[in-house]
Amino acid sequence: MTVNNRRRLFAGVALCSLLTLGPVTGSAQQAEADIPPQIMAKLSGLSAEQVDFLRGFQPLRIIPTREKLNQELDRRSPGQIEQFVSDMMMAIEAMAFRPGIDMAEIPLNPEASSFNGFKVVRPQALNEYLREPGPFSVHRYIHQWGGIPTFAGALVAVDQADLLAGDVEVAIVGIPQSMSSGARDARNAPETIRAMHMLGGRDVYSMVDPLAVLNVVDYGDISVDRMSVHRGMEHAYQRIGEIAQTGAVPFVVGGDHSLMYPTVKAVQDNEADEPLTVIHFGAHYNAEPTRAHLLSDRDAVYRLITENVIDGSNVIQVGLRGSQATPQAFQWLREQGVKYHTMAEVERHGWDTVSERVIEEAKSATDRVYISLDVSVIDPSQLRAAGRASPGGLTIRELAPLLRRLCAETQIAGFEIMDLAPMLDLSYVSAMNANYMMNACLSGVAMRKMGLDDENYLDPVTVDHGQN
Repeated sequence: MTVNNRRRLFAGVALCSLLTLGPVTGSAQQAEADIPPQIMAKLSGLSAEQVDFLRGFQPLRIIPTREKLNQELDRRSPGQIEQFVSDMMMAIEAMAFRPGIDMAEIPLNPEASSFNGFKVVRPQALNEYLREPGPFSVHRYIHQWGGIPTFAGALVAVDQADLLAGDVEVAIVGIPQSMSSGARDARNAPETIRAMHMLGGRDVYSMVDPLAVLNVVDYGDISVDRMSVHRGMEHAYQRIGEIAQTGAVPFVVGGDHSLMYPTVKAVQDNEADEPLTVIHFGAHYNAEPTRAHLLSDRDAVYRLITENVIDGSNVIQVGLRGSQATPQAFQWLREQGVKYHTMAEVERHGWDTVSERVIEEAKSATDRVYISLDVSVIDPSQLRAAGRASPGGLTIRELAPLLRRLCAETQIAGFEIMDLAPMLDLSYVSAMNANYMMNACLSGVAMRKMGLDDENYLDPVTVDHGQN
């Protein structure tokens, strides 16, 4: 059999396989495209199945756009096109899962004596000193500038009994997970954030000191399996759930954005009868359904929507600009009812218009709001330590007021900051700005408690010098 004949045979097998594949991101990506007449004239050597293949979505898994595909076809002779199409079909077939050959599951060793060792909570009996439940200090001095760092310099709580006894309103917790981030250092974000200032300080725009208004604790870190995203998800879900059950608002410091799946799910499931609005800030839309791994930072939004954890109409996305989002992807978001706001929209209408639109959508949605902030939403010039950074993002001066307003003018059920990879920025800037973003929301929650939830409230003393 000649090489070309083998290719034709393999292409036929590939076509049979392709016909069994489900939609990639919804019905929009199954739509057939018209082939320009000058190219159609060159396709007489192709079978009807091969022509249908060219009209469908599958070639775009190799060639990035329909325009580029047409360019590739236009510059080839009829014979070259025949080989080109066969090769593409072969390549797509090679991408697919092969039963009996490929590993469908990652094997574990259930005989391991420490199989669940990473998530076993220390029993009280092992504590050297017994204490009454409630938050406690790990600081020696009244004004502590060093020592053991905690989030916002807050008291520490280690279990649900501490949260309940302390009537805790905000529990800041780290999840050092980085198996699914663009840069594998998100696991170091919680300890870096703890060691950096700007969290828990007075907000100079509202003149509110969040730690003087709210009962805030550092709830430590939630353990993960450092070798498996999937193994840590259930444990993260349980631990975030135990915070939400006490009535405290979880403030989560990731970790990569795959964690958005268990954190949002835990908060939603805690009050299942009250739908949750999720505001997702990030450069990437995180709704790619074609990943080999079913849990990753690139498909968290897709899973939340398709598994009916969150209704698509209750998802608001802000700052999108990553190249993974295709026209078909945006069409899928539209079909789900997602309210997305890209940087192209900001370019066209201006940030003030877009931010007001986001606030209006948040206020008119459900009563409870969960903010999921991927640091990639911020421009790399101001935060370079993003796991999947993308140029052309928001500035700190644009984002902080929006976060403060959202957290003051809506009922926040949870907040998270994800995908900070400290090794990408050896200066203090990225960690400082990440803390500043958290403090903007923390201040907003405090403002709401104080009744300062008027539209775009700013303290008069900080807005005007009064020397008229």
